[in-house]
Amino acid sequence: MPKKGGKHAEMGKETQAQCKRAKLEAACSPSVLSFENPDSLFGSLISPIKEEVFFKEYWEQKPLLIQSNDPLVAAYCLSLFQLSDLKELCSQGLCYGRDVNICRCVNGKKVLNKEGKVNYMQLKKDFDQKKATIQFHQPQRFKEELWKIQEKLECSFGSLVGSNVYITAQGSQGLPPHYDDVEVFILQLEGEKHWRLHKPRVPLAREYDVESEDRIGNPTHEFLLKPGDLLYFPRGTIHQADTPLGTSHSTHVTISTYQNNSWGDFLLDAIPGLVFDTAKGDVALRTSIPRQLLMVGFEVTKTG
Repeated sequence: MPKKGGKHAEMGKETQAQCKRAKLEAACSPSVLSFENPDSLFGSLISPIKEEVFFKEYWEQKPLLIQSNDPLVAAYCLSLFQLSDLKELCSQGLCYGRDVNICRCVNGKKVLNKEGKVNYMQLKKDFDQKKATIQFHQPQRFKEELWKIQEKLECSFGSLVGSNVYITAQGSQGLPPHYDDVEVFILQLEGEKHWRLHKPRVPLAREYDVESEDRIGNPTHEFLLKPGDLLYFPRGTIHQADTPLGTSHSTHVTISTYQNNSWGDFLLDAIPGLVFDTAKGDVALRTSIPRQLLMVGFEVTKTG
């Protein structure tokens, strides 16, 4: 006669242990974004703001700060990229310029980097001693979760989506005040970062440019980003960020989209093709322009 609780009891204990391990793993790797479809991913990224509210009130209009006090969100963000990842990544043959930039804003100027392959010990020395910011290009090449996020966002926006990770030592600033030609989403991963946003001088700018401190005026927004927080601002928004003293370092990922994706860019692409195709079936468009027409136009421009 089998002993009380024999084989079935052992199987029950094993199942309970497996359940505990599964719960522990889930807690260590929380899934806080919905990957069901592109729209659900974007919706979960900007939650609790509704998608229709975001595009009506914020998109291309003004910044949005979403602060999270959820430890699961903070843990998820930490899993996307952190300072400790650099040692292993540097062993994969990273190069300055292509994969990594070293920069620090000194007296309003950006001090840049070395050449050739990235040596982790030298990189860490520049970070620790020179307080340089490490700019890591397109981290989704090495981080599957970031790749999954960007893949869904590209489908949601119908536009290319890129990313950079910025790791900044305490008491330093990596880049001078500047504006970008992309829509920007900042996700804070480690530590805290102090942000200042300034009114655009070129609304919805089509190119990147640096601004001097004496031209940008007082910030329109100023705040600290903490792990799990999300910041959005439109292209053209002048911005600068630094890691405060007392924080060992700050890591954030910048996710960007809508570069060269305006109506002007669309027409520049569409109209030449339209004219070319129309000229195939319309002989009037294939006749020559009047002699010296371009020369007359040049003289008008030159004298005007």
